[in-house]
Amino acid sequence: GLGVWLAERKGGGIVSDKSIRIAGDDSTSDIEEYMRRQHNILIGERTAEEIKIEVGAAITNLEDPPPPFAVRGRDLLSGIPKEILITHDEVATALDKTIAKIEEANLSALASTPPELSADIYKTGIYLAGGGSMLRGLNLRIQEKTKLPVHVADNPLRAVALGTSIALKNIGRYQFLIKD
Repeated sequence: GLGVWLAERKGGGIVSDKSIRIAGDDSTSDIEEYMRRQHNILIGERTAEEIKIEVGAAITNLEDPPPPFAVRGRDLLSGIPKEILITHDEVATALDKTIAKIEEANLSALASTPPELSADIYKTGIYLAGGGSMLRGLNLRIQEKTKLPVHVADNPLRAVALGTSIALKNIGRYQFLIKD
């Protein structure tokens, strides 16, 4: 998934706890539905995940697009297994609604940001972490929407675990985030 949190860089505290969780399940079901609607083929969750990994994209105009990916599933009309090729363009189309939610969450979080942090974000940009941030072109799409530089963390999956570890070690500083 991908969450939107704004953290004060120098002070290390969270200044906005407004967050929207865009789960990987949302994008997986988007792909399953697209395959059903556009290609009359039934695929499972595991195949949808493979599609996301192999040809997943947030934009159609990638500099180095992945090659088409062979997808096997059951033809909804005949019931017979079949194989089709799917491209990153199609996946970008399938994921458009979910990615629009991510864009809106970013804009909403930025709108409630204190001026000092806004200045810092303007200079350093936005950093994406989590599995969703690994989607090809997501950083470029958010950059286009926000007009700010957008970077993907060096190791986005580990960055989330590391951040959680730091928060747990400093639980007293983040006590206000815990809801009863």
